[in-house]
Parts: sequence; C-alpha cells; structure tokens
Amino acid sequence: MAVKIRLARRGRKKLAIYDVVVADARAPRDGRFIEKIGTYNPNTPVAAIEMDNEKAFQWLMNGAQPTDTVRAMLSYRGLLYKKHLQIGVIKGAMTQEDADKKLEAWMKDKEASIEGKEKSLADKKAAEKKERLEAEAKVNEARAEAIKKRQDEAEAAAKAAEAPAEEEATEEAPAEEAPKAEEAPKAEASEEKSEEEKKED
Repeated sequence: MAVKIRLARRGRKKLAIYDVVVADARAPRDGRFIEKIGTYNPNTPVAAIEMDNEKAFQWLMNGAQPTDTVRAMLSYRGLLYKKHLQIGVIKGAMTQEDADKKLEAWMKDKEASIEGKEKSLADKKAAEKKERLEAEAKVNEARAEAIKKRQDEAEAAAKAAEAPAEEEATEEAPAEEAPKAEEAPKAEASEEKSEEEKKED
C-alpha cells in the first residue's frame, strides 16, 4: 500500500485551511486517512504550520511519500534535513551526536531567518501605516487651509458691504443738519423784528 503525506482541505470558501494527513494514495483528497499529523493555514501573513514533528519524521523514515506542498513544509520545518542526517547515521557516515549538532545549528539559523522575515513584515506594515497617517494629515491641513480661506473671503466681503452703508449714512447726516442751520437765521431775524416793533411802540 502506497502511503502519502498530503493536505486535506477544510474551512469555508476563499478561506480554506488544511489538515496534514497520512493517507492511502488511492483514497480521495478529503476522504479517509490513516492519521492526522498537523494543520496548515495559508491565510496569515506568515503561513501558520503546526505539525507533530516526531510523527511526521517517523512516517518519513517508514517510507511515506509527501506531496510537493507538504515536502516544502517538511523542508521548512527541517524534517527532510533530519531524515538526510539520520540516513547518514544509519549508513555510518557520521555519529548521532554530530547529526544532532548539525541539526541544532540549522534550526538556529532557520529561526533567525524566520524572525528576520517577521520583523521585516512588521516594519513594512508600520511604514505603510505611517505613510497613510502622513497623507491623511496633509489632506486635513489642505482642507483646513481651504476652510480658512473661505472664511477670510466671507469676512472681506462682509466688510466691503458695510463700508458703502457707512458712507451713505455720513452723506445723509449733513443734509439733515443744513435745514436746521437755515432755520437759525430766520429765528434771529424774527427776534430783531420784534425788538424794532417794541421800539416803535
């Protein structure tokens, strides 16, 4: 019986997640399987892979053949490299201690590269957020300037409308005072006439 390590799809439309299963090669993709050894979620920024490394390694050593996608995942987790080292130990090319040291050094380098990738993604996201905030601030400044300009124009127009009204009011005021000035001499003349009439009497 040919045994494969492959993915079985589950999850809703356009947000699929996968189970990593060991199954008979003749079984349907989402059908019967022998054992579930992990999950794979490609919807996160850094694809989330959860796997039982010991079981996966045991199945690899027993001859289970991974599909291309699962092979990439096993390589990412260092299981293929571990299998390669273990075969070297079995053949007598190296000791188990040397194999363990090499695997440990490889895992450290891999973890460092994963952390660097996660950090670069976080920095990129922060930079994009900062650019969006700066662009929004510029838009808000431009909008505030436009509002202030409209307010200044409205104030200038209001002052311009008030100035002619004041001029008209100053022109009308002297015209009203002129008749009063004319009435004053008439009153003086009438007083002189009354004094003359008294003298005649």
